[in-house]
Amino acid sequence: MDLLYIILIAVILVVLFALSRGIRTVPQGEVWTVERFGAFTRLLQPGLNLIIPFVETVGRRMNVQEVVLDIPEQPVITKDNASVTVDGVVYYRVLDPSRAAYAVQHLEAALTSLAMTNIRAVIGEMELDATLSGREKINGSLLMILDGATDPWGVKVSRVEVRKIEPPQALIQAMNLQMTAERERRAAVARAEGEKQALVLAAEGRRDSAMRDAEARERLAQAEAAATRMVAEAASGAGSDALRYFIAEKYVGAFQALASNPSSRLVIVPMESAGLAGGIAQALELLRAPGPGTPS
Repeated sequence: MDLLYIILIAVILVVLFALSRGIRTVPQGEVWTVERFGAFTRLLQPGLNLIIPFVETVGRRMNVQEVVLDIPEQPVITKDNASVTVDGVVYYRVLDPSRAAYAVQHLEAALTSLAMTNIRAVIGEMELDATLSGREKINGSLLMILDGATDPWGVKVSRVEVRKIEPPQALIQAMNLQMTAERERRAAVARAEGEKQALVLAAEGRRDSAMRDAEARERLAQAEAAATRMVAEAASGAGSDALRYFIAEKYVGAFQALASNPSSRLVIVPMESAGLAGGIAQALELLRAPGPGTPS
């Protein structure tokens, strides 16, 4: 009886052990491979799965979610022999777990090595300026190369991002000095252009003022000429007596203005009183004289 219990307990233990070896629970986001005596047979999808104990075993546990793979920093030489430090990330997803499990050994290490090699190849064909400004071009070239290279592995590379392209510190300082010099040059050009515009505006203002002054003088000259012509026409019938009248009138007006000036205490008249009086008398006689055709 005791032997029967021992056998029963042994059988139960063997069944439990077999069940533990034959029942597999695959988590979401993973796919497992099943190997029978070391050969791949099928895939286990997420959920509860059964395998033949002691005959089949779980081979590789493959992550079928999108994976972000860091690409470590590495120095890269550009086409014009400038050294830059580059790193990046690769986004990939396993589409065929069986090929990803058995077509390549150490998938992540292989992807990392492939990405680093092609980063050196792509940047090595570009000059430094194109490398610093052509990040999108580098990403596109790497994506096309890596996606094509990983297709036999059952892997889809969805995106490649170069995170950092950093030149040496000495080159960064030289570039900063160059940018500073360029900004100063642009500022100097802007100042020179502003001064030029100011000079042009000032010259135009002086030209306009000179033109207005010249026009005013021309109008004044025209007015004086017209006045002189009118005086000449008015005096043409009276002859020299009329001219003497106008001269005397101007003289008397000037003398009155000089004498009426409150700041003048002494007035020197550079003409004899008799001569002045005679000229004024002649002007009065000329005014009293009857004009042509007037009865005397």
